[in-house]
Formats: sequence, C-alpha cells, structure tokens
Amino acid sequence: MRESPDESPVDEPPDGWTLWNDEPRGRRILVFRPDVFNEREGLPAECLPTILISNRSRAPRPGASRRPTSTWHVVLTLEPEIEAVTESYESRDAAIDGAYDLARRFAAGAVDYRDAYQIPRESYFERLDEVTGESA
Repeated sequence: MRESPDESPVDEPPDGWTLWNDEPRGRRILVFRPDVFNEREGLPAECLPTILISNRSRAPRPGASRRPTSTWHVVLTLEPEIEAVTESYESRDAAIDGAYDLARRFAAGAVDYRDAYQIPRESYFERLDEVTGESA
C-alpha cells in the first residue's frame, strides 16, 4: 500500500521481472529474466528487456535527461537503442501501475516487439518468444 503520493514501497514486480533499482520518489528499473539473458541460454545479455520508470526529460539534447518533468514515462527497451513501448503518465504511482501492467503483458507474450526492429533478428525473436510465452 502506498503511503503518500510522493513515495511508494518496493512492490513485488510481476512474475519473471526483477526490481533492479528503486530510487525513493524517483526512477524505478525492472529487468526481465536476467537468469536467461546470457550466451549459454541463447539470449545476449545486452538484450535484457528493461522497463524504466522516470520523470526525466526525454529530449535528445545534452543534459536533458537530468531535468525532471511533470510527466512520468514508462519505456520498455529490448537492447540499447531499441525501444519497444513508450507510455506517459501524470504521476509516479500511475507510471508504476502502468509499468507493472506492461511487464505482465510482455511476460505473457502480448507485446509485439518485432516492429521495434528495423532489421529482423528471427533466431533471436524465436528464442524470445519461447521465454515470453508467445506462440508466433
């Protein structure tokens, strides 16, 4: 249960997700199945699906990411520079709820991540489908 609009406890993330970082009143980072994102399992570590919850500016100019805004963003990345989903919310609590919903949908295979890639990586997609429960 959240104690105030400015602070929220470390809620248990959805199945398959690990809370990687949680800054009081700040950003929160979730990662998906870090146990299988390694070369031995066929999913490169740099492709670890990550959800970032933050109110930092997303403007593409130097130093912008250090500036807080009134909008909270939830961004699912599949590897550096590959954003699969970006959503915006009015509060941190709403962003956390949205992020956890996104995490559940991703783990169930209900997020179409293929469109985020300009160059298809079919063998990677097949392996990721196995991990997320997608039956592509």
